[in-house]
Amino acid sequence: MYGLKLDPSKIKDDLSNYKLHLLIQTVTFLLFPLVIILFYPLVSTPESKEIWLTFLFLASLPSTVSSAVVMVSIAHGNVPGAIFNASISGLLGVIITPLWMGLFIQGAHTGDYDLQHIYIQLVTNILLPIILGLLLERWFGKYVKENQAILSNFDKAVIVLIIYNSFAESFISGVFNGIPVKYLLKISFLLVILFFAMYHLTGYIARKLKMKQPDIITAQFCGTKKSLVHGTVFATIIFPASISTGIIILPLMLFHTFQIFVLGIIAARYDRAYDLSLTNGAEN
Repeated sequence: MYGLKLDPSKIKDDLSNYKLHLLIQTVTFLLFPLVIILFYPLVSTPESKEIWLTFLFLASLPSTVSSAVVMVSIAHGNVPGAIFNASISGLLGVIITPLWMGLFIQGAHTGDYDLQHIYIQLVTNILLPIILGLLLERWFGKYVKENQAILSNFDKAVIVLIIYNSFAESFISGVFNGIPVKYLLKISFLLVILFFAMYHLTGYIARKLKMKQPDIITAQFCGTKKSLVHGTVFATIIFPASISTGIIILPLMLFHTFQIFVLGIIAARYDRAYDLSLTNGAEN
């Protein structure tokens, strides 16, 4: 389904805007993980390492396509640039995310980390369906666009079922029994700080590179978003069975919810400012 939603012609539209593409991918796959790695010296116990690994997993994930493009469009950013980067990000994540996790997931309590096996599973579960979708886009792309709302709800339903299954298994095994509310609040607070730090850092770099406002908006929106779709699939493949999937995707779920809420507000503000500028321009 993901591959069918990608329009190759639209992806090519903004191919020459290399500064924007490099910034978004650098933030997504380099700066995000490096920020988390800065706190690795504070890890002192196997339990704290598991928590830290969930944050590194979140930080190394690719961007999301649909919501990033929609919000960039509302905010009057560079939509072709958003489509290109969000699409490429998902493909790069298949390669880069396992590499980051492989640097730190080794250890007796996490089991062996078989990178070759992980790549085979990711290619089979993610890359091949995307390629198949791209090949079929010529014939079924129009149908997908005409039924976007229905298919989008189907995608969301699949994600909800995956998350439900992960958390159900975690609750049955008693993983969440010893987790206090204070712990969840602490994780939420750290995720809020992480989001705003990366959002403003991306904007600062974009302005230093003298990008235009639509490109700055796109860089901040695409560079700070993390894909729940990829995360739910990656988690079951990359992490060993000794770490609960529910624990792995908990920070991702909280971050995903917060990023959609906040970026939705920011996008609406950009939209109002854009409408106001048009009104003022018409009056002048």
